Amino acid sequence: MPKIIAIDYGLKRCGIAETDNSQIIASALTTVETKEIFRFLDTYFSKNTANEIVLGEPKKLDTSDTHTSQPVRDFRKKLEEKYPDKKIHMMDERFTSKMAFQTMIDGGLSKKQRQNKAMVDQISATIILQSFLQSR
Repeated sequence: MPKIIAIDYGLKRCGIAETDNSQIIASALTTVETKEIFRFLDTYFSKNTANEIVLGEPKKLDTSDTHTSQPVRDFRKKLEEKYPDKKIHMMDERFTSKMAFQTMIDGGLSKKQRQNKAMVDQISATIILQSFLQSR
């Protein structure tokens, strides 16, 4: 079975997560600078079978757009153009950063380790992907 990947798109960095081959478990993969995301994806898709991408959709509590909503829509459009064979799903990403931070606290990471925003992005992507898997 092909893997599914998730992207927590940010203006500076993108957190990336992937499923196992059975599409049961979501795991943090890496964080990539946003300007390098397509280079990363090209390499990833050349080495892995993945036919679905889950993209975190930023929304405010009242479901209105945030300052990153339009850049995420633009990114989705580029994904669709560059990878027409991949199915793209949008998943609500509200609270994922807070949940990621709490996960870091619960995991016993030090205050200094919790300041690593790249790790927060990876964990957020994992939460987005796990939420998608549970919604199926």
